[in-house]
Amino acid sequence: MKYRPEIDGIRALAVLPVILFHAGFELFSGGFVGVDVFFVISGYLITTILIEDIENRRFSIVNFYERRARRILPALFFVMLVCIAFAWMWMLPSQMKDFSQSLVAVSLFASNILFWQESGYFEAAAEEKPLLHTWSLAVEEQYYVLFPIFLILAWRFGKNRVFWMIVVMAAISLLLSEWGWRNKATANFYLAPTRAWELFAGSIAAFIVQKQGIGKNNPLAISGLAAIIFSIFFYDETTPFPSVYALLPVLGVVLLVLYADKETVAAKLLSTKGFVGIGLISYSAYLWHQPLFVFARLQQFDDNISFLILVIATLLLAYFSWRLIERPFRNKNLLNQSQIFLFTISGMILFIVIGYLGYSNGGFKERIIHSQTTNDVYKGRRLTQNQNEFLAYFQDYIIRTDISEKYWFSCDFYDHDADPGWQTRIPREIDEKCTEKTQSQDVLFIWGDSHAQQYTHGIKSILGGNFAVRQIASTACPPKLVEENSTYDYCIKSNFEALKFVNEAKPKIVLLAQNDKHDLDSLEAIIGKLKELGVSKVFLMGPSPHWERDLSEILVWDIDNIPERLSLYQDNKILSLNETLKRHFSKHDGVIFVDVIEMLCDKQGCLVHFGGDVRSTLTTWDYGHLTPIASEFIAKNLKKLIF
Repeated sequence: MKYRPEIDGIRALAVLPVILFHAGFELFSGGFVGVDVFFVISGYLITTILIEDIENRRFSIVNFYERRARRILPALFFVMLVCIAFAWMWMLPSQMKDFSQSLVAVSLFASNILFWQESGYFEAAAEEKPLLHTWSLAVEEQYYVLFPIFLILAWRFGKNRVFWMIVVMAAISLLLSEWGWRNKATANFYLAPTRAWELFAGSIAAFIVQKQGIGKNNPLAISGLAAIIFSIFFYDETTPFPSVYALLPVLGVVLLVLYADKETVAAKLLSTKGFVGIGLISYSAYLWHQPLFVFARLQQFDDNISFLILVIATLLLAYFSWRLIERPFRNKNLLNQSQIFLFTISGMILFIVIGYLGYSNGGFKERIIHSQTTNDVYKGRRLTQNQNEFLAYFQDYIIRTDISEKYWFSCDFYDHDADPGWQTRIPREIDEKCTEKTQSQDVLFIWGDSHAQQYTHGIKSILGGNFAVRQIASTACPPKLVEENSTYDYCIKSNFEALKFVNEAKPKIVLLAQNDKHDLDSLEAIIGKLKELGVSKVFLMGPSPHWERDLSEILVWDIDNIPERLSLYQDNKILSLNETLKRHFSKHDGVIFVDVIEMLCDKQGCLVHFGGDVRSTLTTWDYGHLTPIASEFIAKNLKKLIF
């Protein structure tokens, strides 16, 4: 196959936005489309190679798998080894357990299936998974295993019929993705059947180029480049993916493949040394960026300057691993076929064994690790039986039993039981008790996300005799004004139903609460609408204290000397947000700002527990959601503001 430098340029155009998106730079809100670009390129290159081999009667499935192993596994295995070392030093047992499970899944080319079962791509927990990005490698690996077999078996029907078979399969896959994002969004994102059409788009382009050659059409090539760039800057996390929206970047790549002859403007731009250089190291760059970002966040580096440095470090590491690992392993003079297969099998067994041991031992609970707490570093401490029991109390009892029963998740449109991922968009049915009308009592209505849910238990316990307490608060859904209902997005559904309830039930008090991302203009609009609908009092809850990780995991490292208060993390970002909201809304006509930080914190830090048995009196059960006892404490203070 003739080398096309512009293809490496497209790779650069794919990998840089992905890295910058995961680094948290909001300008690249659609940077995740770089993965889709990679899929199309892979489909094109692999199909081109296979067609040439089949037509020249030199196709060998063993040789094909050998080339894929040389291309993918050496750099991947090296990054996994490095990840193990840092995970051992810096990860808590629960994090290490999840990481160990991912080692097994990556080794079996099934990490996309694991991460589908575990979570969604955009959730906070993604920041604790060094190998999350390997889901896309798993999709490609599954394609590499199955597509050559299909092609060689179908070739007997003729090249033209094979082409149309691929077109039909691509169409079915696209239609499946359209159904999937509306019904099974997490599975749709991760699994191969709904991603296959992107790879097949590259395959279709390969058939056309193989038959007609590369066209020279400046307008179409520039249009393809523009389509990719538009997607990168104008798509965001709310854009359903994959879906017909993905057609824009996918067709953009196809246009470049088909019409970006070396004489076109687009090809000349993509063939410059900078683009080609980054394209050559793009695979290694993709491998390195997620682990670097995850371990940086575990060490509390989370500012733009730090991540800009990490982006540069990603490219430097990528260059060295490309030069010292990727290139040597592709050299058949250094490693023959038998040796590369032995290397592959040995590596897979090694990581499966390490992963199994880590998972079965609960994240190597007895290892010596470093754990950074809020202000101190405890080194060389082993988890004792008491510490393990302390953590187990929260994981197995508080979180699963006490919290789940008292947080009233039946008033959450997000279906926690049906799908463990955060990208589920299909709204569940909500309990009628959440919006039950009442004639005998004034209504106090709670609206927001899970950080609104945390107040429901306390308010019902303390104020239930004074008000009929109702709630519509859905996980990861800040309150917003929406004009239309939705049958596919639970956040839109939640906010629509909340506003509808206010309009119909005429609550006397509305309590607004959300996590740490507040849009002042949006809140202003909501408050204005509530007053327009006749709400007497609007309470805006400030953020609750946020710790560096689950409070129980912070305290476990010095379980015999648990302090009453601890300082917050993130350079007091929560405190800064609290002051901004307080300054903006304290004198605002029509809203009462509730300073939760002031209730729980002072100059010495924020309250950790309420005394007595610490296990039963902690203020938060994770990084920042209040426990039932803390919810009651806030409700008692809230009662003073109401009456």
